[in-house]
Amino acid sequence: MEPLILTAYTVTNALGRGTAATLTALRDMSSGLRPCDLDGTDVPTWIGRVEGLEHEPVAGTLARYDCRNNRLAAIGLAQDQFALAVEQACARYGAGRVGVFLGTSTSGVAQTEQYYRQRDAQGERAPDDFHFLYTHDNYSLASFTRECLQLEGPAVVVSTACSSSAKVFAVAARYLQLGLCDAAIVGGTDSLCLTTLYGFHSLELVSSEPCRPWGQGRNGLSLGEAAGFALLERRRQDSVGVALLGYGESSDAHHMSTPHPDGIGAADAMAQALARAGVAADAVDYINLHGTATPSNDRAEDRAVTTLFGSRTPCSSTKGWTGHTLGAAGITEAVIACLCLEHGFAPGTLNTTVRDAELSAALLLENRDLPLRTVLSNSFGFGGTNCSLLFGRLS
Repeated sequence: MEPLILTAYTVTNALGRGTAATLTALRDMSSGLRPCDLDGTDVPTWIGRVEGLEHEPVAGTLARYDCRNNRLAAIGLAQDQFALAVEQACARYGAGRVGVFLGTSTSGVAQTEQYYRQRDAQGERAPDDFHFLYTHDNYSLASFTRECLQLEGPAVVVSTACSSSAKVFAVAARYLQLGLCDAAIVGGTDSLCLTTLYGFHSLELVSSEPCRPWGQGRNGLSLGEAAGFALLERRRQDSVGVALLGYGESSDAHHMSTPHPDGIGAADAMAQALARAGVAADAVDYINLHGTATPSNDRAEDRAVTTLFGSRTPCSSTKGWTGHTLGAAGITEAVIACLCLEHGFAPGTLNTTVRDAELSAALLLENRDLPLRTVLSNSFGFGGTNCSLLFGRLS
């Protein structure tokens, strides 16, 4: 495929708002995880919560969209001059030629949780300010983003669990290839809610300590929330910086909540990304693992990675910094991959001090300065919905 340029990108998560906050925390090996303090829950776990969301409602003409997820999206769109980059794209192509392709897992379900709590307190009468279409509905995120940025192009929301905001890169690439738009906003937002916390707790997948991907004796994940966005455009003659070189998607459909034990679907997605980019496995300099820290997920991904790359390619999971941000994990780690390319380093695997002796991938425990040219980012969701993205430098 022809490389697609990331002309702007931004991320907001438990490490702070904007790419500088995330880069600083990665460099300092400083985690954003904290003991769970989300209002209304007593799950004994650690979370990656974005500070201040409770006090920054969506207001004005967009007030009907107000919910935790869209608050997070609004904050994310305001960072790193991303809105200005979109405005400039609109000036080049027109508002009707800029597409919006976003991923989310739970969308504004926290607003619906609040609605039911209020209804229980008030009897059967529903709160007057509850708008399912503008909050809980998955398309709410795309609709809000389009209105916020005054866009008129095609818009799609992908909800494939933890691969959601990685798969949107593939969707956008196809729209651009078909000439249905000239630029594309990709990314996603997922916010913490009781449904997610208690759901994963019931599956016995959350850890009572900060997650330890690939770690000996690891016992589960740490949930987080995040918003991230990137602006994709076709390569121009003067293009420099970071580009999407290839993508791969697969669906192994092995089990609703457990990956294929041999990582067949994950390996297929990675192989597709390499083939689409025309890049050999030994040319990949670093892999940002999906790395959730659950025993079965890490084991399956380890087998997939070693099948394609052996035990030589440096890799790590960054979920010890941000937590597993579910529908926003793909874009969060895609932006981290781009920061690694831009600044020439590969992060370690925070919180993990002893590798699982049964896993063979070349896991980094400490940060390492590396002259990176190509980085692979993995995102694998429930039900076997897998996506791998290959990024590279053009300059």
